[in-house]
Amino acid sequence: MRKAAYNLGYFIKEAKTLFKLDFFSNLFSIISIGLIFFILALVISGWEISNYVIEIVEKEAEINVYYDTKLEREEINRLIEDIEKMEGVGRVTLVDEDESYNRMAEILGKEANVLELFDENPFTSFIEIQIHIEEVDSILDRLESIEDIDYIRDNKGVIDRLQDIVIILKVLGVLAVVAVGVSTLIVVSHIIRQGIYNNREQINTLELLGAPEFFIGFPFLLEGLFLTLIGGILAFLLLKFTLEYGYGQMATAIPFIPLLPKETLVTKVGLLIIVMSGALGIVGSLFGLTKHGNNLK
Repeated sequence: MRKAAYNLGYFIKEAKTLFKLDFFSNLFSIISIGLIFFILALVISGWEISNYVIEIVEKEAEINVYYDTKLEREEINRLIEDIEKMEGVGRVTLVDEDESYNRMAEILGKEANVLELFDENPFTSFIEIQIHIEEVDSILDRLESIEDIDYIRDNKGVIDRLQDIVIILKVLGVLAVVAVGVSTLIVVSHIIRQGIYNNREQINTLELLGAPEFFIGFPFLLEGLFLTLIGGILAFLLLKFTLEYGYGQMATAIPFIPLLPKETLVTKVGLLIIVMSGALGIVGSLFGLTKHGNNLK
């Protein structure tokens, strides 16, 4: 280990030399690796954003219960008390006709003037129930058994669709990780093998001088590490630019969608990509050196 640290300057210098000897091939390899990791970063980002949206929706999950309009105020209060006693139920709020009208006007925005065409308020009062989403099925069963309830509106269908999307993104994420790993290992190991072949005369000379295999192979390992790290950094920069633009567009087009904080997402995914790129660079270099170790003899 001391010898490696002592010769580190020499190893870095040799790695730079190896890079310059096949500059354009290495440059295109960096671009290819960067684009591969960029695609992986996009898949992982989509996965993280979808998970975040589902968590927010689940925390804010609500059921709207429409009851028999003939009920008196005391009967409505008793109905609310019965609902509050149910397991998995959080806040229970009575939304009257005026509040229903105002909420719809807020949703319609510029088109809210269409509501003025009605002579009377077309909306009815309802009970708004905040729930724990994992208890939604049992809550719905109990609510449906109450005679005074006419209709129940829930967002379970939306959450189920979001969860299906997350499952698809997870599968794509696993496939992307495998594809990126295999592609990177192939590219890096090929570069190392090519470098060994192009420098076989110098390698033979070092062998004759008694240099150990570690001393000969370490610059090649550094070269592979540099290639993938630079590719990972390139992917990180592309991801940062894409999220900057994408978040701006999302905020303008659909501002009501909750999004994972951009800085958190960029840091988390970027760090993962750079760590993966470094690890794959080392493994790919070792694979290239091991498979073609006979060229070092």
